[in-house]
Amino acid sequence: MSLNYISEILPSLLDGTKLTLSLFFWTLIGSLPLGILVSIGLIGKFKPLKWILDLYVWLMRGTPLLLQLIFVFYGLPIIGIVFPRYEAAVFAFILNYGAYFAEIFRGGFQSIDPGQYEGAKVLRLSYSQTLRKIVIPQVVKIVIPSIGNEVINLVKDSSLVYVIGLGDLLRAGNVATARDVTLVPLLMVGVIYLILIGICTFLLRKVENRYSYYK
Repeated sequence: MSLNYISEILPSLLDGTKLTLSLFFWTLIGSLPLGILVSIGLIGKFKPLKWILDLYVWLMRGTPLLLQLIFVFYGLPIIGIVFPRYEAAVFAFILNYGAYFAEIFRGGFQSIDPGQYEGAKVLRLSYSQTLRKIVIPQVVKIVIPSIGNEVINLVKDSSLVYVIGLGDLLRAGNVATARDVTLVPLLMVGVIYLILIGICTFLLRKVENRYSYYK
């Protein structure tokens, strides 16, 4: 493995990593709040909204993310909805991961003892205060492991954007491998993915320790 060769292909791999990280960041920014909002609707009592949200979650979880990417970029233009490549990827990823996060948060909210809401009323806490000071800290502690698994999956799923022609990390490695007829670029891609997942795992453990206060 030549150091000169590694130094030659590293810039293109880092450019691909930037796109991977950008997609990762914006997906989390969009899908986490979406998941919370959908989960609140799922546990609500307004049945028409609940049915719509159940259908959304069923569709997103029941079809492959790859198919959803293809549909958003290649299918929606048929009905006049056109996304640029990057925006199409972000949109599809947010919808997909929002559905998974919704189910995770729904489980978290449903695991809270109803008696805690009643106790908060006795203490004359408003609903927002009850959520902020009592419910949400417990829900976060409950869902962190499951959220962490999805976050790690997101790092790897980002490679699916090759199907709509985006130059992510894996695509950069594939291009270099095909051009130079060597597996070195793919080995470097694997190392970079391991580093990214290692960083995510470290940060998630820090968050878990932060919320370990809530028993």
